[in-house]
Amino acid sequence: MVQQERNLGEQAIDKVVEIAIASQLDESESLSVTVETQPIQLAQGGVDSVTIEGEGLVMKQDLRVTELQVEVKDISVNPLSAMFGKIELNGPALGTARAVLKESDINRAFNSEYISDKLRGLKVHRDGQTVTVDVKSVECKLLSEGKIALDAEVLVRETASTEKIYFTAKPQIDAGGWAISLQNVEYPENKEFSPELTAALADKAGEVLNLRNFEIEGMSLRIQKLDVEAGLLTLQAEAKVEQFPS
Repeated sequence: MVQQERNLGEQAIDKVVEIAIASQLDESESLSVTVETQPIQLAQGGVDSVTIEGEGLVMKQDLRVTELQVEVKDISVNPLSAMFGKIELNGPALGTARAVLKESDINRAFNSEYISDKLRGLKVHRDGQTVTVDVKSVECKLLSEGKIALDAEVLVRETASTEKIYFTAKPQIDAGGWAISLQNVEYPENKEFSPELTAALADKAGEVLNLRNFEIEGMSLRIQKLDVEAGLLTLQAEAKVEQFPS
């Protein structure tokens, strides 16, 4: 009987949190929330762990992550609220997060309206003059040597000419884990494009790759490790939960 009550209690909280998280997503292939606790422990305000697992999650601004896993342990909650299926934290809880993005996820983000709007009307210096450029398309490739390649087509408004830009760079954790930047930019065959335009593209790439784009309400993610392999980007992060979605 106790086992049944425990399962029913956990399942009730699972479903409430799952529905709350799903309401923040534009789309999801799968999403599950698992709460581990005991009835007596819950009555005293304790929860062993909460695990969130999702695949094919599309956040706001059309940003997609192939896999997202978040696990938070040793949580102190308001026992009365928990009994009614709501996790109300008594204080912040720490955990871990893992996100996996495919090349297609990153390219989808670059071609989203949210990012595309930021790649139009860029002011860059070229040959001693300031010109206005619109980035028409960006293709990102995740390389086996741990680098990211960006292949872009840009329109220079003043000359109505279209040019191609290609460079590779190494993604690095920046600003204490709150951001990602592209460093050690390299061009093919010693062909260097406008440093300002390259910097603008690299900056937007860092914005797309930033794991904070995939934070859930009440949760912040601090990147601790990133790994780039052919076609895949994996981010490991510390998760700090101030509150679970309600």
